[in-house]
This record gives sequence, C-alpha cells and structure tokens, in this order.
Amino acid sequence: MPDTNAQNPTRLAVIVGSTRKDRFGPVVADWFTAHARERADLDVDVIDLAEAGLPHVLEGPGEDGTHPSAAVRAFAARIDRADVFAVITPEYNRGYPASLKQAIDSVYTEFHAKPVGFVSYSGGATGGVRAVEQLRTVFAELHTVTLRDGVAIPSAHAAFDDDGQPRDTEGVNGAAKKLLDQLLWWAVALREARAKAPYTA
Repeated sequence: MPDTNAQNPTRLAVIVGSTRKDRFGPVVADWFTAHARERADLDVDVIDLAEAGLPHVLEGPGEDGTHPSAAVRAFAARIDRADVFAVITPEYNRGYPASLKQAIDSVYTEFHAKPVGFVSYSGGATGGVRAVEQLRTVFAELHTVTLRDGVAIPSAHAAFDDDGQPRDTEGVNGAAKKLLDQLLWWAVALREARAKAPYTA
C-alpha cells in the first residue's frame, strides 16, 4: 500500500460520464464513491457531467490562457486539483458517451502525468470494456497513465439490487478495492515525480 494518510489524502476525482435521461450511471457512481469515501487516504470529488454545465460548443483558452466559460474554468480547476481520476462510463453502441469526450477535450494540461482508472458498465455482456479501450487511446494523448485493471459490470441493471448495491458483492467490491489500491500507488509515485521535476509534454 502507498505511504499516504488522513493528513495528506490523495485527491480522487470521480467523473460520471453519462448525461443521458434515465441513465444508470449514478447507481454505479454512488456505489463506487461510497467505497472510496470509506478510506481516510482519499479525498473524493464527484464530477457529474450532467450537472457540470459544460457548453455544447468546445471553446479554446483565450490569449491569457483562461477559458471564457465559467463552467469550463470550474471544471478545469477540479481536474487540476485532482491527483488521480476514476472514470465511470457506460458503453453506448460499442463506445463511450459523447458527453465524456466533450468534457475530456475541454481541458488538456490539467490531466498531465496523472493516473486514470475506469469503472465501466453496460446493458449487455461486455461490461463496457469496448468503451474503455477507446478511452485508453484518448487519455494517452493527454499524457496520463491508464491502469490495466478496472471494474467492468455487465448487465448492469440486473447486477444491482433495488437499494443500489451489487448482488455479486465479492466480485465487484474486490475489483473496486484493487482499482483504488492501484490508483493510490500511482498517484503517490507520479505526485512525487512531478514534485521533483515538472512534467513536460
């Protein structure tokens, strides 16, 4: 386990990627976030893209390097503050949602040299792994470190009970713990590296 403690917690941003009406994402996000918040070595910030208010038209930074939109500035600040990310993504039509791509493309340097893990789900048998494979190539362009292991939940609606708890607690809870452990390891390693030498893209 990494050398972290409650006095210096790792800042985890949980990005909820779907904005679709009647989405299932909040159920998965609430379950995963509850696990993360049980740990004293994590400071959790949930960024729900359905509530972030990001503009539909991508905007670049102005001459002063800041974004014209207050919503993008607020989003960028939360991404910049985070040490590590967990992306909650569904698989829609063999891919990830457009809302997630739009949010990722809104910022750039704020993601650099930080670890990213994935919690994916789908209505079918894939568990969202095809969406994750596409996201890996996107995050590579942002100079992040994507984790090999993640959480994949097939047939998501059936996988959770009416209280929002997974029916297969051993499987997904174990996967969530492993993901959080690995995110913490990478967060500490990369934070120390950035402190020793600023990362240059």
